[in-house]
Amino acid sequence: MSGLLRRHRDFRLLWCGETAGKFGAAVSAVSMPLVAVATLHATTFEVALIGACGWLPWLLIGLPVGVWVDRLRRRPLMLAAAGSSMVLFAAVPVLARTGGLTLGLLIAVALLTGGSAVLFQTAYSAYLPTLLAPADQAEGNAKLHGSASAAQIAGQGAGGLIAQLAGAVNGLFAHAATFLVALLCLLGIRYREPRPTGREGAPRSLTGEVAEGLRLVAGDPWFRTLTLFGAASNLALMGYQSLTAVFLVREVGLPPGAVGGLLALASTGGIAGAFVVRRTAGRLGTARAMLLCELGVPSAALLIPLTSPGAGALLYVAGGFGVCAGVVAGNILKVSFQQSYCPPPLLGRLVASSAFLNYGTLPLGALLGGALGSALGVRTAMWIMTAGVPLAALILLFSPVRTVRDLPVRPAEQEPGGPGPGAAERDGAPAHR
Repeated sequence: MSGLLRRHRDFRLLWCGETAGKFGAAVSAVSMPLVAVATLHATTFEVALIGACGWLPWLLIGLPVGVWVDRLRRRPLMLAAAGSSMVLFAAVPVLARTGGLTLGLLIAVALLTGGSAVLFQTAYSAYLPTLLAPADQAEGNAKLHGSASAAQIAGQGAGGLIAQLAGAVNGLFAHAATFLVALLCLLGIRYREPRPTGREGAPRSLTGEVAEGLRLVAGDPWFRTLTLFGAASNLALMGYQSLTAVFLVREVGLPPGAVGGLLALASTGGIAGAFVVRRTAGRLGTARAMLLCELGVPSAALLIPLTSPGAGALLYVAGGFGVCAGVVAGNILKVSFQQSYCPPPLLGRLVASSAFLNYGTLPLGALLGGALGSALGVRTAMWIMTAGVPLAALILLFSPVRTVRDLPVRPAEQEPGGPGPGAAERDGAPAHR
């Protein structure tokens, strides 16, 4: 280990817990649909509904969670989210063994664990900048995203292996165990964050603070651009990903085992993206690196619909590798920018407001992909949805991102010679409104 992992004990614990959680999430992403199909004999629509329920809480509670994260200490919220998820995932195999598992209960687990994920992810994103010095945040984000990609690869493989050897239901025990690891790691962190302090005279109503977060996203050109891009990009990504299994099995003719191998190989692009993003940003600038990562590299998605049997299957690997590399690298640049540019008291609301729009398009993308696949054919739908990946990045090309070398590190009014921080403090949002 080197850098932060060697010298920063608390970050090392956070990294271990987050990596374990991502591994478990990848296992359950394989196990939950298989439980629905193999144990409960669910229909195709019911399986899709379970997947959608995992993202639906971002639309239902994402905005108020951002307010709560800004009002409260983040670590206790993360502990509560990890603990509840551990219990919920462990309950599924227990219910299955006693004959009490139903489709309704599985949907309820998907909704509740999705809600816990909203709380954990929002609190985690706002907690990291309090744990690390500003100079260490870029390295911290790169390490966390790189390990998350590696955990996803390992988790997908492990989920399939567990389902084959021990049954899909038992795969959820593995996810519950990863939340136990996350709990222990969070409990071991020595740093104690101070209680967030509100500004004098600031409105404390929930709706007022939710509106403040939305105004922050809508009023600042940088946040607005990145959020609109994320929403459009996720629509396209989920649209083609929802068709991937059907495309590879029915159109290309690959066996299920080969599909898992292709998915794992393509996911290694995330590790590559996390590995090179800091060096690329240092050489080109953060704004130019974002254009390269989000527009240039993911254009490889257009190779995916060309996938064919035999050696042609490598076209899927090449296309998926490019998409994963670009998305992970772009996420690292975006998160680092948000953490340095956003006023700390508003970071939770920024994360929640952005995620409300970004993740809200994921279930819509899945429905759109399915509708196009049914109406036009799976391969045609794959062409349409994969073309949407680079097209979404045109939002960045026709935005302030194209005009600068580096993304700003603080709002304009905080720059030397500017009007000072009072303008930002007056309405709780950066300038450029």
